Amino acid sequence: MEQLVNFVIRPPRADYSPSHDLLEQEFVLKGHKYERKDLEVQNSRGHALQCSHYKPQRVPEDTSLPCVIYCHGNSGCRADANEAAIILLPSNITIFTLDFSGSGLSDGDYVSLGWNEMEDLKAVVSYLRTDKQVSRIGLWGRSMGAVTSLMYGAQDPSIAGMVLDSPFSNLFDLMLELVDVYKIRLPKFTVKVAVQYMRKVIQKKAQFDIMDLDAVKVADKCFIPALFGHATEDLFIQPHHSDLIFKAYAGDKNIIKFEGDHNSPRPQFYYDSITIFFFNVLRPPIDPVAEAAPDSLYFEGFELDDDFDEVPNNLSSQCDGVSDLARSDSLQTQSGDSTSCSHLEVPKHLSSPCDAILDVARNSTLQREIVGSTSCPQLKAKEYESYYNCTLPVANGAESIDDSWEGISPNGASDTSVQVSPCSTDDFALVPSNPLDEERMLMEAIAASLKDLSIRETKDKETLDNSNTADNTATSRLESLSQRIKLGLFKGMGSRRSTR
Repeated sequence: MEQLVNFVIRPPRADYSPSHDLLEQEFVLKGHKYERKDLEVQNSRGHALQCSHYKPQRVPEDTSLPCVIYCHGNSGCRADANEAAIILLPSNITIFTLDFSGSGLSDGDYVSLGWNEMEDLKAVVSYLRTDKQVSRIGLWGRSMGAVTSLMYGAQDPSIAGMVLDSPFSNLFDLMLELVDVYKIRLPKFTVKVAVQYMRKVIQKKAQFDIMDLDAVKVADKCFIPALFGHATEDLFIQPHHSDLIFKAYAGDKNIIKFEGDHNSPRPQFYYDSITIFFFNVLRPPIDPVAEAAPDSLYFEGFELDDDFDEVPNNLSSQCDGVSDLARSDSLQTQSGDSTSCSHLEVPKHLSSPCDAILDVARNSTLQREIVGSTSCPQLKAKEYESYYNCTLPVANGAESIDDSWEGISPNGASDTSVQVSPCSTDDFALVPSNPLDEERMLMEAIAASLKDLSIRETKDKETLDNSNTADNTATSRLESLSQRIKLGLFKGMGSRRSTR
């Protein structure tokens, strides 16, 4: 019975390290700077609640942003809000998260599945109301946090909107259901007696009555816009709990069902729906508020090495004309008289192959070795050929392709007429164009490696089988030969005996 009581009020406590399990104190997200501010908020019972506020760095004093308070579930902690921060921060919505009392690193010995957590949430909302840079406030709760949000929302109509993920409708009914789900072999009347006993013990230890945790009763008193979500294969808190609350809910509402169980990762379309919901109810600024991070060089979204951060200042006039395509958000292939290589356009005014290759080098995804004059760096032609899979012509009288490029002077003039062969767009097929493309290609490479390994194992097995077959064939031939010799000997011995 003690174990059952602890199952409700003293579940396993999340043990985590803020320096390892939370987002960094300063981080860059989608090209903008954000920060994590850690603080303590004291609840009405004197417990110190460990909290974190994710927001843009250096917000102007006259700018206020909406904030979503993330409420974790049973056995959860503020680290559960990492996904919420990544999803909402780019929309100019800040995230405030906390360890409820009795959870994570906060004070307190017991949890109450929503009852005492309401007071913790009230303390956090009161703190945010004193911050002049916080405008509207929304709530995002999961499991126990969803019930906490709903029960608090019924008391505070100033909340702009709520996302309620997997709430339970009634704690007493949930406890009876879990007996059936986990196949605890007890008669029904025994279960009810045991729950009544647990009710008294919990009321004595954690100072709340489990019968008071009825989300359906408060749902018809809440008029805050709400988005419900529930996994269809959730066996811990079954989907009909959300259906009951949704049916009784008085305010604007919507519900989303998705595949998964109680603790499974939520699908992307669900997160997209949450982003749209909070954008509509919180009305954040449209223009980015966070400070932009320093520009990074990209080849269509793929970050380059730091060595190509800028072109040396002492380049000659011919090389100074190379356009800084690496810093553009998107590169376009243009047809016409210009020599194009995949998504890069070599400007018409470039008079030497040195200029063309330099332009390609500044936009390639790998660092190239620069040699030659300091006023007009050159690229090793053999290295260029091997990487871009295209052939450069050898000049008349040159023994090798590298010799063909040595005649180029710093100002772009050349003693030999050497032209760069254009590359097709297929030559860049193996270069990722954005982070998603990079991830896809990585997974394809892993799959290809596994396929090659499987093929090798199959071939090795076939070779072994063929070897065994050959060995068996040789053995059978030897056995057949041995039997023939034995028969021959026996026949000879028989004929000799008959002659005698």
